[in-house]
Amino acid sequence: MPRSVNAVARRARRKKIMKLAKGFFGRRKNVWTVAKNAVEKAMQYAYRDRRNKKRTFRALWIVRINAGARLHGLSYSQFMGKLKAHNIELNRKVLADLAMNHPEAFKAIVEKVK
Repeated sequence: MPRSVNAVARRARRKKIMKLAKGFFGRRKNVWTVAKNAVEKAMQYAYRDRRNKKRTFRALWIVRINAGARLHGLSYSQFMGKLKAHNIELNRKVLADLAMNHPEAFKAIVEKVK
């Protein structure tokens, strides 16, 4: 009986990986074993950094809110504590946007909680 191989599926599997490796430098883009390892590692980094992105954005928002609050004589922690006490439920993303792009609206919020 002749040997049976599934060349169609094998080629499709390799093409999928090589397509993901497009744009890589050197042998990482065109040598199968090197490209496979590079793509697997890239996928691990992508998975990890989708979670890290949330952390870095939250830290950025906190820095921006702190800078805006300090212009009006409050620290970040004092400002956030007073927001909670006055039941103002704006998240950090919105507060950071107001502090950066709409300082007069941010000032109104600060005056309300003072």
